[in-house]
Amino acid sequence: MVIKKQTIHPKILYYGNPVVLLTTANEDGTTNISPISSSWALGHMLVLGLGTDGKAYENLERQGECVLNLPGPDLWTHVERLASCTGKEKVPLGKEAYGCISIQDKFGYAGLIRQPSAMVDVEAVAQCPLHIEAQVMHIRKPDYLEGVAIVEVEALTVQAHKDILEESNHHIDPSVFSPLIYNFRHYFQLGNELGKTVRA
Repeated sequence: MVIKKQTIHPKILYYGNPVVLLTTANEDGTTNISPISSSWALGHMLVLGLGTDGKAYENLERQGECVLNLPGPDLWTHVERLASCTGKEKVPLGKEAYGCISIQDKFGYAGLIRQPSAMVDVEAVAQCPLHIEAQVMHIRKPDYLEGVAIVEVEALTVQAHKDILEESNHHIDPSVFSPLIYNFRHYFQLGNELGKTVRA
């Protein structure tokens, strides 16, 4: 059976990625928050895709620590508010095109609450039910991707809100935890469970 397809040319290939609010430490010890949608995990290693003109990249290159805060669907408006600002004093040229503004206190601007981290010197976002504190292992700027860095980080600790844990308190209950999904530049939440893998 042949199912007819059509060749298309999408501007981006974010085909349903979890949103991450990446927190990093600024030079003065304050915290920057960057919403990103390019991340994936392999065991306890995580790979992040970042623009090299942003504050997050600058902070990671300098300090080498971060927190991956995973928001739920209820925070999508807060995430979108952050999407229109930068932690840099001068707005990068690429971000001027869509009206990006410079904001130093992103927690206040987005209506988010600060929370101390357990193992890194970077604040977390309290409303996010899952935090992954991590350290940078490797940063690569490939020649074939202008203005983009591939950042490999190692998870040092995972902090989860008790409401999303199974009774054992050591595993996340996937029927409760629902990450915010970025699907071709639209925000979505997970639907009903269809089943589980043999590795679950």
